[in-house]
Amino acid sequence: MIEIKDLTKIYKTRTGTRVVLNNISMTINPGEKIGILGRNGSGKSTLLAIIGGTKKATSGSIEKTMSASWPVGLHGGLQHTLTGIDNLKFICRIYGKSYLEQLEKIQEITQLGKYLYEPIAHYSSGMKAKLGLAISMVVDFDCLLVDETLSVGDKDFQERYRKELENRKNKAVLLVSHLEGHIKNNCEIIYVLHNGKLIKFDNNDLGIKYYQELKKENAMEL
Repeated sequence: MIEIKDLTKIYKTRTGTRVVLNNISMTINPGEKIGILGRNGSGKSTLLAIIGGTKKATSGSIEKTMSASWPVGLHGGLQHTLTGIDNLKFICRIYGKSYLEQLEKIQEITQLGKYLYEPIAHYSSGMKAKLGLAISMVVDFDCLLVDETLSVGDKDFQERYRKELENRKNKAVLLVSHLEGHIKNNCEIIYVLHNGKLIKFDNNDLGIKYYQELKKENAMEL
């Protein structure tokens, strides 16, 4: 279980302070597929980074009895000066895995071919996302933290990755996105992050409708 209690994150800007996360709480249980909807800049990636341990909260606490991945995003978890293979080796070394035993799976999921042997700096954003998602499968985390990226690549890649997730039905997934279709198709529990507050919906359709209304209001303001 991952229990988030009264979490607040405040950034200092030139124009004052900005409260990105305002005293939010949530619980992630084993096997749950949770989605958080929020517009760009709402704090979704910040929340994942705090849960994954790459950023610190201003206040509040996170208690973990299960392991969580690093935030898997478009550029997360990769060293751009290294090749794809070297990134795989690095992650495997940290977590005590044999990269040779994982190489075939990485090749199968990403279909990157010869580009696995090229520096990440030469990759497109989609190629980076494919590799980052695939490498996140190397380690048997209890909870995968996924940032926006289930929409990358072609349909064949998305299907291959979803099958990998299905093979891990006992693993939790926390997916954040600004696109309601990604959340609706991949998650059983839906939250909406708006103005620093995290709102849980017992009915997923209501959560989707609420988020769509927020987007309409924002469009009208513009």
